[in-house]
Amino acid sequence: MSKAQKEISVSEFFAKNRHLLGFDNKRKALLTTVKEAVDNSLDACEEAGILPDVFVKIEQTDAERYLVTVRDNGPGIVKNQIPNIFGKLLYGSKFHRLKMSRGQQGIGISAAGMYGLLTTGKSVKITSRTGARSDAHYYELQINTKTNDPQIVKDTTVKVDWPHGTQVQIELVGTYQKGRASVDEYLELTAIANPHARIEFVDPAGEMIEFPRGTETPPEPTTEIKPHPYGIELGVLIKMLKDARESTVAQFLHSEFSRVSSATASAICDKAGISSRSRPSRIGTHEAETLYKAMQETPIRAPATDCLSPIGPQQILAGLLKGVKAEFFTAGTRPPAVYRGNPFQIEVGLAYGGELGPDPTDADEEAAKAAEAVVRRGKVVQETRGPAQARLMRFANRVPLLYQLSACSIYKAVVDVDWRRYGLSQPGGNLPMGPLAIFVHMASVWVPFTSEGKEAIADYDEIRKEIKLAVQDCARKLQAYLNRRKKAKYESDRRSIFTRYIGEVVNAVSEIKRVNKQELTEQLLALARRITARADEKVELIGGEGKGKKKPADTPGSEYGENTIVVEREESDAGPLFAK
Repeated sequence: MSKAQKEISVSEFFAKNRHLLGFDNKRKALLTTVKEAVDNSLDACEEAGILPDVFVKIEQTDAERYLVTVRDNGPGIVKNQIPNIFGKLLYGSKFHRLKMSRGQQGIGISAAGMYGLLTTGKSVKITSRTGARSDAHYYELQINTKTNDPQIVKDTTVKVDWPHGTQVQIELVGTYQKGRASVDEYLELTAIANPHARIEFVDPAGEMIEFPRGTETPPEPTTEIKPHPYGIELGVLIKMLKDARESTVAQFLHSEFSRVSSATASAICDKAGISSRSRPSRIGTHEAETLYKAMQETPIRAPATDCLSPIGPQQILAGLLKGVKAEFFTAGTRPPAVYRGNPFQIEVGLAYGGELGPDPTDADEEAAKAAEAVVRRGKVVQETRGPAQARLMRFANRVPLLYQLSACSIYKAVVDVDWRRYGLSQPGGNLPMGPLAIFVHMASVWVPFTSEGKEAIADYDEIRKEIKLAVQDCARKLQAYLNRRKKAKYESDRRSIFTRYIGEVVNAVSEIKRVNKQELTEQLLALARRITARADEKVELIGGEGKGKKKPADTPGSEYGENTIVVEREESDAGPLFAK
């Protein structure tokens, strides 16, 4: 039996369990490949302070084979790092640092290359240029799944017409389809969450789709932080003590952890009954456990938040205005919070009405009609659709999450909200109904995904609470807008009923007393307009600045609150995401 035991490499494990990384079917495999390459491109550009220009092309080379090309204008990759980045799993610069970024594990792009190799036998092709004065380095790589090492098939220099950046090409077996959870939707949502990026996409039919830049303001740069005492586990602490270079435990606590001052370090040692001058490497397992408990019981400030770069309400509005064609927009960002010692921040945006669908509150009789089917001779011959379910857009560190909706903490928090309080219908245990798009973004140094595929956020109480509070804050602004519109609709209905009978009233009065019919009609119309003046507020609020114009409603004393926009769009101003 002992002779049958042998070690396997991490790449060999994931080659046999590719579903853990998002390669469990052909359609999803194509999406995951594009996603990993685009995420790397955006990260590289942002770290270099460059506004991203990303080019994506998918070419069909055979019945179920596609060549994916992704090119960016980032700083490029130095020559000796290219093989390991694209040909070795769990190799990267982001796993051990606490700093917000899209990638975390060092798996994604190399796993995509491995999937392409397994399904087509083709190498990954990488072209990277670090500056206009140098030629581009060109590699063709394959990953050795037994040793988790890159195999260089070709290494040369080439001429390219772009000054700096990286291009990766992967041929794989896949399926290209439009619609939900597709490459198209991923790029559209990426453009919304990253309004500072410009993305060009050429689909297999050769059609070019451009997502223009919505803002010239890049995200705020982030700084790396040290781990917080509340966020580590006992085993990690024991290893850190053994590897410590500091001469005393107090120095170790002060230099290796975030928000631990010299005074706090001394307080932790006193609570643990350990001398602050003890050498860290000589701390035994029992003493380490005592020290760990003392760290958890000592009041320590929350970790710094300059490691986070939230999108911000104004940029969320810019992204929503660019991609979602609605008539009401609002956004908000919660103050930073902490889970397991890791700082995070929740942001929410709402878009309502417009191209998102019919408004169920327009008229009671229309709503009733929408809920009924026309039946003739025992057969349904016509069925009008009622309001659709709200659309939930989930993001983690600016990356769209397209799968495992019901397993995600974002979904659970949004469903927890009682949307009926805010003027929307909501079936039990489901998303609200109506022409509504809900944007939820979690920014964190370490997003707690439920799996290596990074498709859903784990359900921590702290995270769910912050999401719910952020959604409720935006929902209150939407409620104010809906209430005002409902009042305007009520007054408009009153006016229409009154004006409907003005002619009969004028005729009846003229039979009793000689009057000028035209003057009396104008007087009664003026009276109707004055009494129902609130009916004109909708026109003023939505169309006061002309069609296709946005009108911010974040002025002091506004009925809706800050970071709110009301807009009317022309039909030709249809957006790429929801105006299908």
